[in-house]
Amino acid sequence: MTVDALALNNALIEDYLKRFVQEELHTSGFTEACIALSGGLDSALVLKLAVDALGVGHVHAIFLPYKASSAESRWDARTMFEFCGTPWQELDITSMADAYIALQPGIDRLRTGNLLARLRMAVIFDQSKKENALVVGTSNKSELLVGYSTWYGDMACGLMPIGDLYKTQVRSLARHLGLPQQVIAKPPSADLWAGQTDEGEIGVSYETLDQVLFLLVDQRCSSAEVISEGFDADLVQQVERKVQSSQFKRVPPLIAKLSQRTVGIDFLYPRDWGK
Repeated sequence: MTVDALALNNALIEDYLKRFVQEELHTSGFTEACIALSGGLDSALVLKLAVDALGVGHVHAIFLPYKASSAESRWDARTMFEFCGTPWQELDITSMADAYIALQPGIDRLRTGNLLARLRMAVIFDQSKKENALVVGTSNKSELLVGYSTWYGDMACGLMPIGDLYKTQVRSLARHLGLPQQVIAKPPSADLWAGQTDEGEIGVSYETLDQVLFLLVDQRCSSAEVISEGFDADLVQQVERKVQSSQFKRVPPLIAKLSQRTVGIDFLYPRDWGK
C-alpha cells in the first residue's frame, strides 16, 4: 500500500467540513457551537473549522485541565485560542475529579482517564446549555475504530466533523489550514500522566495504524490480505481485535425490539425529519 491512498484533496475537504458544520448546526436549530479544547491537534483543527464556518463570535471553546495536565497543553491551547481569535476560557476540573477519586482508593490510571473524559463532557454539555450551543466533538477515525476514546466521554457530542478522517489526514488538513506548527508536530497525548502518548498506549505509530485500518475498513481486506501487503501479522490481528471489540462504542444503545417501529432499528430518519 502507498501512502497516497490516504492523501486528501485538502481544499475540497476544508470546504465540505465547513459547510457540514454550518448546515448541520442550523438544521438542528443552533447558531452556536461549544468545543472542549485540549491543547491537542484534533480539537485544534475542529476549533479552526468551526470558527471559519460559523464566525468567531459563535464558537465557545473551553480548556478543561486537571492538576496532572501539562503546562505544554495549556500553552498549546492558549496558542489556538489566540490563533482563532476566541477569548480564553478555562474551567479546572481538579476539585470535581478529586472529590470522587478520594472515595475510590486504588483507582487505576485507566479508570481515572475515563473519569476525567466524562467529567469534561459533563462540563462542556452544561456550558452548551448555558450558551444554547451544540457540542462539536473532536474524535478522529483512527481513535474511533480502535476504541481509543471514552464512551460518553470525548465521544459525546452532537456533531463529529473529523470522525471520518484518519489521524494522518488530520495532520494533513491542519497543515493546509496553517495551524501553528507546535500543535501539529507535538506527539499526540491524552495528557493523563507525564510522558503519556497515544501511540505508546495504542502500541503502534499512527502512520502504520492508519494504513492497516484503511485496508481493513475502507478496502474491506481480510487480515490475511493486509499481512500479504507486508504488515506484521501480530499487529494486524491486534488492530482487527481492537476494531471488533470496540464496536459497542460506535453504535447507539441496543434496544430490545417489541413493536413494529423501534427507535434505531425501524424508526430511522435524518436529523431534520419533521421540519
